[in-house]
Amino acid sequence: MGDKGAGNHSDFILVGFRVRPEFHILLFLLFLLVYGMVLLGNISMMAIIVTDSQLNTPMYFFLGNLSFIDLSYSTVIAPKAMVNLLSEKKTVSFVGCATQFFLFAFFIVTEGFVLAAMAYDRFIAICNPLLYSVHMSRRLCTQLVAGSYFCGWVSSILQVSVTFSVSFCASRVIDHFYCDSYQIEKISCSNLFVNKMVSLSLAAFIILPTIVVIVVSYMYIVTTVLRIPSSEGRKKAFSTCSSHLGVVSLLYGTVSFVYLTPPSNPELRKVASVFYILVTPMLNPLIYSLRNKDVKRALGKILWKKKALS
Repeated sequence: MGDKGAGNHSDFILVGFRVRPEFHILLFLLFLLVYGMVLLGNISMMAIIVTDSQLNTPMYFFLGNLSFIDLSYSTVIAPKAMVNLLSEKKTVSFVGCATQFFLFAFFIVTEGFVLAAMAYDRFIAICNPLLYSVHMSRRLCTQLVAGSYFCGWVSSILQVSVTFSVSFCASRVIDHFYCDSYQIEKISCSNLFVNKMVSLSLAAFIILPTIVVIVVSYMYIVTTVLRIPSSEGRKKAFSTCSSHLGVVSLLYGTVSFVYLTPPSNPELRKVASVFYILVTPMLNPLIYSLRNKDVKRALGKILWKKKALS
């Protein structure tokens, strides 16, 4: 048995990537490049949405929040991971670890709900276009986003409460580059029955409903689109939701891969984690800008104004 007593609130050690020391600088530069693109892409997307009055619609209201969330949960993880890549002392305090865990859980769960709200928005736009402005009022959109943040907050409060209320063994080594719940539980000396029950409850009452909303919305969307007689009409209808579907597939695909990867292969889990912590938030703005005429038009207008002023 380990030490369950006074040392329960001492620092943790984040192992990070088990590679040769000379590769740490290469990983640091890679993290820096991708995180820089996350910052640039998501801040640019938010700036475009805020400054262009023609993008003052429910879809872009949700997209602006999605960019903020992507930027936030990457920022919760990436800077600390980069510091540790260049540091001999790869420690994180108990409070720092709990804070990182709380914020990451908060933003990742909130993103799931925002994506579900966006799926509902696309469902109304395609299946009930004449009533779109009535159904998707500013008030409803604000309530959906506020509810998403509230559910993320409740979920993260519950997760951090049960995860960090356990007793930890003598080993304070977390075999990851951030405070991952699975790796934290591995160094616990407590009975984890309550933790497992809370995780199952959150999956059943918070995570599962968002997936159901997305799947059901797209079932109705596909059914409606297939009834459109012209191929041009079907193509146009599908194009309005293809970006959202791509973002959903990217996020849930990478997260599923992480948790389906065998625990016996922690390095593969770390690499997969990089994809949904950094690569997905980097690609989301590109997916929406490259496949969206409104965003490309707004970006072109901003660039033209800058060119005219110079």
